[in-house]
Amino acid sequence: MKALTRVSQVIVIATLALWIIPWLIVDTVPPGMVGVRQSAVSGVNEDDLGVGWHWAVPGLHKLIYLPSSYFFLDYTNDDAGPQGPLQIRTKDNNVVELDVSVPVRIKPGEAHKIVEAGNHVADNTLYRYQHLADQTAVSVLREELAKLDSSGFYSTDKRLGIEAEALTMLNKALAELHCEAQAVLIRAVRFRPEYEKQLQQIQLNEQNKLLDNAKQQLALKQQSLDNYTNGTKALSSSTEQEWVRRSAELERAYQLGLLAVDDPTPGAARKKLAGLTPEQVAEVRKQAVTIFGVDDPTHVDDAYLIGIKNLEAETLEYKNRVTAEADGVGGKLSAQGDSLVAQVQGNYESKLNGLLNSPAGKAYVAYNAAANVTFNKTLTFSSQDGLPSVLRLRRFAEQFMGQ
Repeated sequence: MKALTRVSQVIVIATLALWIIPWLIVDTVPPGMVGVRQSAVSGVNEDDLGVGWHWAVPGLHKLIYLPSSYFFLDYTNDDAGPQGPLQIRTKDNNVVELDVSVPVRIKPGEAHKIVEAGNHVADNTLYRYQHLADQTAVSVLREELAKLDSSGFYSTDKRLGIEAEALTMLNKALAELHCEAQAVLIRAVRFRPEYEKQLQQIQLNEQNKLLDNAKQQLALKQQSLDNYTNGTKALSSSTEQEWVRRSAELERAYQLGLLAVDDPTPGAARKKLAGLTPEQVAEVRKQAVTIFGVDDPTHVDDAYLIGIKNLEAETLEYKNRVTAEADGVGGKLSAQGDSLVAQVQGNYESKLNGLLNSPAGKAYVAYNAAANVTFNKTLTFSSQDGLPSVLRLRRFAEQFMGQ
């Protein structure tokens, strides 16, 4: 039982020791801060302490905390800081009011140097090094920004250039305070009211210059476009004329051929082609290859050289000639046929008349005539000899036979 009690006492004492001893000899550097250990014996430690726990023996060590983040030097009319706008006299002796913001921080690894210089002491809400940085920034900015004339403040390129130069000079000055600036930001530019009106006129003139320059560039571009358009139209017209000429030449070659023939008689072109020498024919075929665009000269036959119209004229002349010959032969044969038919018809009629003049023929005619005779149903006879004439059959038949 005594052993258990002793063990419990040891555990309690050890727990208290582990809780109390670190609390006595360990300090914590919070986020956003940097710590500097100051010893009562050796002075300021040359190493900055980051966020976390660090040894600090009571009575021997003291941890001094400084902000590691940026603090802003706002030279504006707002309530962001105690600073006011910067009054700058420009190169052209004009007064301009500037709103400027400068983010500044302690240079990493140099917080202990601020403590060594004694600039870590806080005055109300600001540290002494912050006051010194403010004074240094005002001095440097007034000196550097004064190098710009009035027109330079409304020129973005010139304004950015002077900001970069001011930042370089400011960091050189702040290096003695172990601080550094991230940027110099000119947020607003205000001139005197009378100069504002003058500045507006200057800006209007600048805009008019830009507008005139833009109009001039537009006129040059328009002229270039017009030249290009006119050149295109001229090229199109030239190409069209060349195509019309080429088309007319090709049409003429197709229709009239490549032989210069003055005689319009059908077959004159073929006769002239037949009268050419082989060298002349080869030269004409070569010309046809160029005009017609034929790949192989052997494909150029006589039809290419003679032409469609000449071939049509030859065809029409041949047709008319053959048709005329055929019509002549047909007329002659038709006349001969008509003569033979008339001769046969005459012979037939002569023989028929001879047959009809014979006694048998006359009897045949009388027979056919009697077949077409019709007597009235009621006959009246008046005869001197008392016998009707129709009853005298022989006489009656001879009358039909023409006797």
